[in-house]
Amino acid sequence: MTPQARVQAAIDILDEVITAARGGGAAADTIIARYFKARRYAGSKDRRAVRDHVYAAIRRAGEIPADGRAAMIGVARDRPEIAALFDGSAHGPQPIEPGELSASSGLVPQWLEARLCESVGLDGVAALLDRAPLDLRVNTLRTSRDALLDRLPEALPTPHARNGLRLPEGTNVEALDIWTEGLIEIQDEGSQLLALAVGAGAGQTVVDLCAGAGGKTLALAAEMGGQGRLIACDADRGRLSRLAPRAARAGAATMIEMRLLDGGRELEALGDLVGTADAVLIDAPCSGTGTWRRNPEARWRLTPERLAKTVALQARLIEVGAALVAPGGTLTYAVCSVLDEEGAAQVAAFLDRMDGWSVDRPSLPAGRSRGAGMMLDPAHDETDGFFVARLRRRC
Repeated sequence: MTPQARVQAAIDILDEVITAARGGGAAADTIIARYFKARRYAGSKDRRAVRDHVYAAIRRAGEIPADGRAAMIGVARDRPEIAALFDGSAHGPQPIEPGELSASSGLVPQWLEARLCESVGLDGVAALLDRAPLDLRVNTLRTSRDALLDRLPEALPTPHARNGLRLPEGTNVEALDIWTEGLIEIQDEGSQLLALAVGAGAGQTVVDLCAGAGGKTLALAAEMGGQGRLIACDADRGRLSRLAPRAARAGAATMIEMRLLDGGRELEALGDLVGTADAVLIDAPCSGTGTWRRNPEARWRLTPERLAKTVALQARLIEVGAALVAPGGTLTYAVCSVLDEEGAAQVAAFLDRMDGWSVDRPSLPAGRSRGAGMMLDPAHDETDGFFVARLRRRC
């Protein structure tokens, strides 16, 4: 592919990404993979260059662009070498008209800008759209970080998580022997710290209420040393079904029990656990503002209406999780968001309406205090953005 053809390919992909963002379709990664599956002639350098163009355009446009061409012109506005490729040559984009060089729309949707600046500051907002590193969690049920550092000379310890490793961007993790052997999981360092915040120990009964595909469930299993009862729950059958093979590979299958929940009627499937859990983790559905480094087009999908529905769901799930906690046990609430209404304000509202709970702030090697909990963000901690709070049931 010529450099011009690469830019045009990015424009074509961006058209699909924008359509998907407006209609709830596939993520950008999926669209890119599908595009090149139908174009086997594109070499690895072509694919990498096109992908870089696509993500540069997505990160550049705070508001959803009119189309792929407008998104790519946003990049050309800052990079003359890209603008020069809009030359009308074969397979390339047509020249840019003066009227297309409109002013920038900022990094985030305008309705969110003030809220994000309040929680992480202006520099923090920009950092939410930086490229994320490739972090791994060492599975201590099978090995140690020191042992893997000997096997992976290109790896570095993560700055904060005691079992984290950082690999060069682009490493094919699933091609590594240590992946096949179940010695590692791909997991952002911040996500590893959330599991640490739960304080789960050997022999306990622990519930992961919103387990998804089980990334934090597996981290909890390692923290428990493979001993105890760990119940992974989710209302999404497809996501939860991915946990079983991962647990088997990690050597944690025998201690993990999976329960599929009916959204809105969760306690019907969890009745035997009411008031019995030593620790409950609620990694709640959220806006995902803290993961924009990995999914920058997600900010185009977020609307005030969707955020309001998500906040209401979080409030209900906190109460579901609270019902499971035994006296003296803990409830850990976390979101991969840096918006206060999903984090600090959500926990404050719970404490206002529910008696018998006190703040049991986790001691983490990163983050800063935010309300009753802790906030992690890329600018301050080099992790994805998270809020986490731990509460203890007094009675």
